[in-house]
Amino acid sequence: MDLFQNRSLRNVLKMFLQVEKLFSGMHRLVFFLFLFGSTLFYSCEYKHPDLDKEEISQKTKDSLSYLYKYHYTLNKNFEVWSDTVKLAQLPFKDKFVTISKGDRVVVAEFMVQPSDTVDSVWVKVARDQKTQGWIHKSDVVNQLVPVNIGSQSIFLFSHTHASYSLAVVALALAIFLFRIYRKKKLLLVYFNDINSVYPLMLCFLLAFSATIYETMQMFAPDTWQHFYFNPSLNPFKVPFILSIFILSVWAYIIVFFASLEELFHQLSISSALLYLLGLAVCCIFCYFFFIIATSFYVGYICLFMFFYVLIKKINSRMTYKYRCGKCGALMKEKGECPSCGAINQ
Repeated sequence: MDLFQNRSLRNVLKMFLQVEKLFSGMHRLVFFLFLFGSTLFYSCEYKHPDLDKEEISQKTKDSLSYLYKYHYTLNKNFEVWSDTVKLAQLPFKDKFVTISKGDRVVVAEFMVQPSDTVDSVWVKVARDQKTQGWIHKSDVVNQLVPVNIGSQSIFLFSHTHASYSLAVVALALAIFLFRIYRKKKLLLVYFNDINSVYPLMLCFLLAFSATIYETMQMFAPDTWQHFYFNPSLNPFKVPFILSIFILSVWAYIIVFFASLEELFHQLSISSALLYLLGLAVCCIFCYFFFIIATSFYVGYICLFMFFYVLIKKINSRMTYKYRCGKCGALMKEKGECPSCGAINQ
């Protein structure tokens, strides 16, 4: 009996050592990423309320059911974004009333027509008592926008050419900064950076947010669409993946103001403004690069490499033990300041 127990113990220890060896090094990293990704996507949906409670009225149950099934419910207010929208006068599909850009409408009813090959779900909207009709649910996203500021901001950047215009502006700024760089030495993020980790951290946070955003578009589009119709800045009332996204946006805002404080503390106003232009170009480049790279699944590797560069930058900054008594620049050792030339004893 003792011999059997010893053999069993040895076998268990042998299996444990094999498992430990398996998950060492890169295997452990892959396992961690897999575990994190599984947790991320497992909790990427909104929790549906319990509609079986007797104290909830049938009208409220229907309203909540529509909300989590179609992402918005009855009495939801929209604004017409397209130049004109035709509302069908069902059951006569060839009869329409027209609403124009800027008109406010409200959701009055939902209807499902299984025989419709275009979209089985129809939404009835009304501008007033005389002007009301039906529109495909799929057309609501492209032609109508919720009246709240959050949804309109998302719509402006996601459903219009605003993002492309931003890319063109970034390209023009990059050319302008390159011409200045050829004439004189210009401070740039990471390559010829100031004594601060905040600008590089700002670029990383935008890259991280872009990666999370594109991940939701690829793997959890319904979650993002629900957030679009019901935006919130509270990271604790949304699914886990949206919590990470909102927290990264808040962190971006905080680090942005920290970067401004560092910039105008270390540089003159003109140099700080030029540096801000370069920082804006870097942030825009990170956004578009990681959006595209994530769609091809290489964005996650690039983000991990970016994180490694950021950690190295933070570690190198920790080696600065002194500050210049004149300009406040960080110094690795006493002596001449590399920024202003002052001698520090």
